[in-house]
Amino acid sequence: MSTVEQQKDTRRWWALALIAAAQFMVIMDTSIIGVALPRIQADLGFSQENLSWVFNAYVVAFGGLLLLGGRLSDLFGARRIFATGWAVLLAGSAVAGAAQQVWVELAGRAVQGVGAALIAPAALTLLMVLFGGEPKELTKALSLYGAAAPAGGTAGVFLGGVITEYLSWPWVFYINIPVALAALAAIPALMPKGGVTRGTVDLLGAVAVTAGLAVSVYTIVQAAEVGWGSGQTIAGLVASVVLLAAFVAIQAKRRVPLMRLGIFGTPNLAAANLAQVLLGGAWIPMWFFLNLYLQQVLGLGAFASGAALLPMTTVIMVMMIALAPRLIGRFGPKPMTVTGLAVLGAGLGWLAMVRPDGTFLADVLPASIVAATGMALAFIPSLGTAISSAPPAEGGLASGIVNTSYQVGSALGLAAMTALAASFGAGQTGDTQALTQGLSVAFLGAAGIAVAGAVIAAATLRGARSSARAE
Repeated sequence: MSTVEQQKDTRRWWALALIAAAQFMVIMDTSIIGVALPRIQADLGFSQENLSWVFNAYVVAFGGLLLLGGRLSDLFGARRIFATGWAVLLAGSAVAGAAQQVWVELAGRAVQGVGAALIAPAALTLLMVLFGGEPKELTKALSLYGAAAPAGGTAGVFLGGVITEYLSWPWVFYINIPVALAALAAIPALMPKGGVTRGTVDLLGAVAVTAGLAVSVYTIVQAAEVGWGSGQTIAGLVASVVLLAAFVAIQAKRRVPLMRLGIFGTPNLAAANLAQVLLGGAWIPMWFFLNLYLQQVLGLGAFASGAALLPMTTVIMVMMIALAPRLIGRFGPKPMTVTGLAVLGAGLGWLAMVRPDGTFLADVLPASIVAATGMALAFIPSLGTAISSAPPAEGGLASGIVNTSYQVGSALGLAAMTALAASFGAGQTGDTQALTQGLSVAFLGAAGIAVAGAVIAAATLRGARSSARAE
């Protein structure tokens, strides 16, 4: 290999490090705020019901705009959109950290989500450009890229505790700023330029799907306060259905849609995406309410809460990288997806037995390890099935859809469980007994989502033999 070729190869791997850092950051931004939530609530005046919007504002924007981010990468070049995403993430982080009012905080989080929706699909496109021509190198690159997600989740939980305890909660947002500046400085030297193609952007479709998701989440969260039978709730649910139906109609008529509807006819793709929806709908509420239990019931500080969640997230990271691929190779993706969702449901059911006078070792640690094991077993096989089921030419679209599925499931699951917890007393400030009861019901509801996911996956996912016959 010549000196020029060696330099080019070295630059590729430095580019991969930046791509993995992007994946790390967009996932970290979903988890780093967990431990800081009680401090944010106290300083900005969030109600218990509306606190989940610190998470949802990010996830709704992220999940709702992922398909648009992928389309913009195709049209204007992945490097340009990648850089734009980092700039937007930087701006949103500055706003969220400096916020003194609830609406400013939520606006900053939404802008962060927009940045993440531009970064994530562009990063995967750049990875394919750099390594797509060499299967062995591509496998290595995808392994490192995939490991960045659980690493980001783990780091976010722990860093959130450290930052909140020893600095202040705004720094869980400010930490993005130096990373974004470093990324923007490195992009011109490391990333391939890529071409710009002609085409149209389905902005109407992007607006319809994002608005439909936002309205549905808002309606579910508010239903606990205004009543499920109230005119506001009914009108909100109707509006969300109309907006999402409009999105489907727009996609059916567009010559170049954000999401080609026919792709869902591919065997296993729809079933695997549904598994991802339910997995996000069960896992994220557990993570959210476990943070509240640790701090508001057990009385742990921010650092202690972050450390308490570290065993769970470490189990996820180790199992996803070292164990899950071997088990999938031996048993196949369907049994692993079903088993993982069932184990997650068992762990959540165990967590539902938390007590007002409980302890970390008895009430949290063993149940959270079981839940984390289920998450690690189910996530990779359902994700891999969703992506690999699509034709190679639509791998990018399949990746965007499965990312959207998980984010949508996360937002809707958290909204529903927040409303459920509030209905059973979690909104009563200062009443530890009522708060614990509400959190317990939320854990039980999330367990029901996971068990439903296991049953549906068992009924709808095709095994290796049936998939081969279909092909």
